[in-house]
Amino acid sequence: MSLIALLLTVLVAMLHLYFLVLEMFLWTRPLGLKTFRNTPEKAETTRVLAANQGLYNGFLAAGIVVGLVIDQPVLVTFSLACVVVAGCYGAYSVSRRIFMIQAVPAILALVVRAVG
Repeated sequence: MSLIALLLTVLVAMLHLYFLVLEMFLWTRPLGLKTFRNTPEKAETTRVLAANQGLYNGFLAAGIVVGLVIDQPVLVTFSLACVVVAGCYGAYSVSRRIFMIQAVPAILALVVRAVG
């Protein structure tokens, strides 16, 4: 795998670990409120849902990291494809911004991995 493909793949995993932290631990804090454009009241009522979503983001990151560590390209590709699907659905259901933040890096990683 090329260095660029590896860096993009690791970037996607790191982004999803960051999403885990934001959604599981910072959802009701100033950074979480600002990032997700929430009010304190809305954040408090959606806290459990956000934590669940954060956990899933952690699973996406884990799939990528484990796939890289045990040298299983199929697992990495599957995990990146799941990220793309999640990013597309998030763009459709919540905000188009999600596509750029979540799906585009995963698409780039998949493309570079396929070419290189």
